[in-house]
Amino acid sequence: MQESHYLLYKAMHILGVVLFVGNIVVSAWWKTMADRSLNPLIIKFAQRQITLTDYVFTAGGAALLYIGGLLMSMQSGLNDIDTAPAWYIYGHLLFIISGVIWLFVLIPVQYKQAKLTQTFEANSDIPKQYFKLGQIWMIAGLIATILPLISLFTMTLKPI
Repeated sequence: MQESHYLLYKAMHILGVVLFVGNIVVSAWWKTMADRSLNPLIIKFAQRQITLTDYVFTAGGAALLYIGGLLMSMQSGLNDIDTAPAWYIYGHLLFIISGVIWLFVLIPVQYKQAKLTQTFEANSDIPKQYFKLGQIWMIAGLIATILPLISLFTMTLKPI
């Protein structure tokens, strides 16, 4: 195994984890605080920024995380599902489930909320639908955040 390549892949993987997990946690914080303000302009601004940072940091981080991890696993021989250790399989499974929640629940909800905020003005009423969607986003987002955190600990500590 070429150690220099492995360390480069590991650095990519760790950077991906930092960007991915960091952005999903920070996005939840900013969205919660913006929504609690009940100020349509703050909500509109936060919703737009969360959407943009998801493209850059969540998606970019996930790509770095996945590519770096895949290259490391190929170089160390862990990519054979028949012989891969349980921690490796469970870590991947949790990450994939989180991704499915993002793709099929969170992104569509976030898109609908972003469309609603396009009409927000300084003193406009915030539609109830925005907050109903916000509840779905928060619950699904909590699950989609906890899963990769468990994956992080499973992949790092290798308890199983």
